[in-house]
Amino acid sequence: MQYLNKFFVKYKWHLLLGIVFVACSNYFRVLQPQAIRQALDLVYENINSYKLYDGFAAQQAVIDSIGKSLLYFGALVLILAIIMGIFMYFMRQTIIVMSRLIEYDMRKEIYDHYQALDLSFFKKSMTGDLMARVTEDVSKVRMYLGPAVLYGINLTTLFVMVIYSMFSVSPELSWYCLAPLPILSLSIYFVSSIIHKKSEIIQRQLAKLNSISQEVFNGIRVVKSYTHEGYMAKYFGGECDDFKDKSMKLAGVNALFFPLMLLIIGASTILTIYFGGVQVYKGNITPGNIAEFVIYVNMLTWPVTAIGWIASIIQQAEASQQRINEFLDVEPLIKNEREEQLKVAGRVEFEDVSFVYPDTGIVGLDGVSFQVEPGKKLAIVGRTGSGKTTIAELLVRMYDVKSGRILIDGIDVRAHNLQSLRRQIGYVPQDVFLFSTTVEKNIGFGRQDITRAEAEEYAARAAVHSDIASLPEQYETMVGERGVTLSGGQKQRISIARAFVKEPPIIVMDDSLSAVDTDTENTIVRSLEADIALKTTIVITHRIYGLLKFDNIIVLDEGKIIEQGTHEELLEHQGYYAEMFERQRVSEVADEV
Repeated sequence: MQYLNKFFVKYKWHLLLGIVFVACSNYFRVLQPQAIRQALDLVYENINSYKLYDGFAAQQAVIDSIGKSLLYFGALVLILAIIMGIFMYFMRQTIIVMSRLIEYDMRKEIYDHYQALDLSFFKKSMTGDLMARVTEDVSKVRMYLGPAVLYGINLTTLFVMVIYSMFSVSPELSWYCLAPLPILSLSIYFVSSIIHKKSEIIQRQLAKLNSISQEVFNGIRVVKSYTHEGYMAKYFGGECDDFKDKSMKLAGVNALFFPLMLLIIGASTILTIYFGGVQVYKGNITPGNIAEFVIYVNMLTWPVTAIGWIASIIQQAEASQQRINEFLDVEPLIKNEREEQLKVAGRVEFEDVSFVYPDTGIVGLDGVSFQVEPGKKLAIVGRTGSGKTTIAELLVRMYDVKSGRILIDGIDVRAHNLQSLRRQIGYVPQDVFLFSTTVEKNIGFGRQDITRAEAEEYAARAAVHSDIASLPEQYETMVGERGVTLSGGQKQRISIARAFVKEPPIIVMDDSLSAVDTDTENTIVRSLEADIALKTTIVITHRIYGLLKFDNIIVLDEGKIIEQGTHEELLEHQGYYAEMFERQRVSEVADEV
């Protein structure tokens, strides 16, 4: 919880003013029982006078005097209550507002930290768990920052003022009234540890539920195609039952607090009346003091009852903050080492690059070396799992190499400004992702100032303009979450248009035409030939594009380059590339027949 101290420092004036307003509110609250005590004492004293004037005309004057005094004290209590309410309003406007501001800062900070983390972190973390920490966990912490802090300050100041007022009247009676409170403190100390453990377990189970929901909804097509709705519902229901059982156990522990506290407060009230009566009989205090003490004891009812509630909130917030800290303590493996932004010409060079995926231990590349001059075109082919995609991910620094170097314009990619480097590489990943927004905004994702005319131009280059024009709202059509309303080929082509919008000097296309037919592929390739004429282009593919002339082609297998050369040279070599070309040619002939 020490992590939160920086926010208290940032919003110190909200906190300090809140403390002042709480103290002022409680000050006027404590004055009310004193006014009531004076009114009751006045009535008690005047009753004796009333009896003395029995049968005399002055008896009516005594009644009138009592009425006026009671009206005065009633107005005084009302005024004190209004002033107290005003300060209560301001204390909520400072402390509760502070908690909302901190909640905003925390969510933004966690989100920014998520974005700074590297790809390996997200591969081994469940999306639902990430979401739970930035939503439910932050909300639990906010309850500590707002209500728990507010009522904690209220409890402290009210206790000090009430106990001071009580001891100033009768120390002996005060001890009797407050005697049951230590029992309450011991109970809270014992139960709070139980609450902490159960709260942490519940938060982890809630994160698991979020992860299951996220996974099922993302893979709803697979669930439906395998008719596993019932099985998944049963599985999710079982986890929900587990969450319910754990929550009920926590609720059972919390339920012990309130009856226990009411019992203790009731005991204090009984002790006050009994021993107060004894003190009145002895002449040490007035009857009004008994009423004053009873009001003081009941005034402490909610704050004392809130001790358990505050303890529960703090324990839950501690468990949630611990989960948040687990992620905030994760340092990104990919860091920006340079503030200066360099303009890239486009020369790419791999020098004996080896890489092992940190999350799985799988070898991605093993001693790979090649270079691409500015404006030249390189094709990378190979079997599935041969390391093709790894080259693309290393080039844009999704990961850093284990050994060797990757140079762009003769400078190690780790020495480039990370954001600037990625802005100057147009990367079309194999796993196409579209955001749940309009087609136009997806195309213009890499450049926020894109116009409709520019969006249409780049869509035409990617051979997707006619498809977009046929959509219900054309470029304003919402594509749905992850682009579910579009076909695989449409998503790929929109992703290509998105990459070219940036007009980057380096283009990396990772199997980005796998979901289109041959005619569309040829249309796109013809368009690309003009677009990439002056750009350094790396095309990762399982097909051979006859319309594109590559300056160099490398063939990967198990992370190593097994063949390298031009199209003609590789055909003469009669290796894997020649076999792949022959299979593709036969397949195309069969399709034509």
